[in-house]
Amino acid sequence: MQRDLPLVRMANISKWFGAVQALNNVSIEVRHKEVLGLLGDNGAGKSTLIKILAGVFPPDEGEIYFNEEPVKFSSPKEARARGIETVHQELSLVNIMTISRNFFLGREPTRRIGSISLLDKKKMDEECSRVIGEVGIRVRSPNEYVSILSGGERQAISIGRAMYFGAKLLILDEPMTALSVKETRKVIEHIEEARESGASVIFITHNVYHVYPVADRFVMLNKGVKTGEFGKEEHEAEEIIEMVASSEGVL
Repeated sequence: MQRDLPLVRMANISKWFGAVQALNNVSIEVRHKEVLGLLGDNGAGKSTLIKILAGVFPPDEGEIYFNEEPVKFSSPKEARARGIETVHQELSLVNIMTISRNFFLGREPTRRIGSISLLDKKKMDEECSRVIGEVGIRVRSPNEYVSILSGGERQAISIGRAMYFGAKLLILDEPMTALSVKETRKVIEHIEEARESGASVIFITHNVYHVYPVADRFVMLNKGVKTGEFGKEEHEAEEIIEMVASSEGVL
């Protein structure tokens, strides 16, 4: 059955930047409605692997399959068209723009008056208000600036936006950095809601405690090499932390 096959499969991915090999023959898969924790210290190759999947740059070696169909993304736009949405740690929202404009950034709805296309601001405000209300954010107006939002609220809006535009795979890059305990719990709730809605999630982090409550499986990278892959039920959080710290994984 199609549902039994992985949503995403990256096979034997290698990447060089000049003389430096950032990834060496890395293979991972993400199953349907799964949260995969992608673990590793700084320089492990996590961001490089995800940028390849998100279309930022191509692999030098290896293949990518989406629903078992081979794909080659030459830009993030092509990856988004397939339903791959990335929420970056710092760059998800633009402070000097309103919540509504951020929500539809690059995908603004328009309406036609004769031969002229105009920004459909009414639809933007209405849809934005509905979605941010559903994720539990209370603001006076969608025309308020993003700069008023807390870190947790920014992440909630970013996740809600991705789901609104039909994300099949949601990539979260260190989503809980600098969040309070309360905000962290809310982001976990939003990730669980995304999974229940049918999306798969790759949660990138070097902090095992951030991802452990919500993850189904883990993949560990160290210096561009996959050093571990296992289900959550196989190891306690403390054991995984020790494996990451010692660079000793389990394959």
